[in-house]
Amino acid sequence: MNAEERKKAEENMGLVHKVISDKVHGTFQYGMYSREDLFQIGCIGLCKAVVSDRGGCFSTYAYRLIWNEICDALVSSTRNGKRETVVDVLPEILKEAQGLVPASTKKGIRAMLLMEKGYTSREIGERFGVKANLVCAWVSKARKYLRNQEELRQMAEEYGYGTKKTGQETAI
Repeated sequence: MNAEERKKAEENMGLVHKVISDKVHGTFQYGMYSREDLFQIGCIGLCKAVVSDRGGCFSTYAYRLIWNEICDALVSSTRNGKRETVVDVLPEILKEAQGLVPASTKKGIRAMLLMEKGYTSREIGERFGVKANLVCAWVSKARKYLRNQEELRQMAEEYGYGTKKTGQETAI
């Protein structure tokens, strides 16, 4: 961006706040994004609008591009979230946890380990002879159980990972 385009983007930063307040509802976290993340994504949309502006009503054009950029990010994170169910739980911890959990949670852990290898919930469901929704329920139940176990938090610390997602740390 040249100096003139940069100035136009700075003058219209309020549009990003406007789009977020109009379109994004909730309190703090939106999928994997916080409000600050959405603001930064919106700023990318604003910059794209400034660079590609061909005249006309800029605020209407920019509003749409900002919202599209935010929507694309949210949709992408939702799709990736389904594939990356285990990103915040280490495979090493899952393997060790199998001996500590009740039998009903073991199915979820097995499914999480398969997801970590790249299998989808549909493929895992076919392997176990159940529907994909049931596999998702197993995983959800296992994750909830794992988050509440002190021994697993200690294991995470032994592997050098924190228990909350902050910066480079990984949550269980």
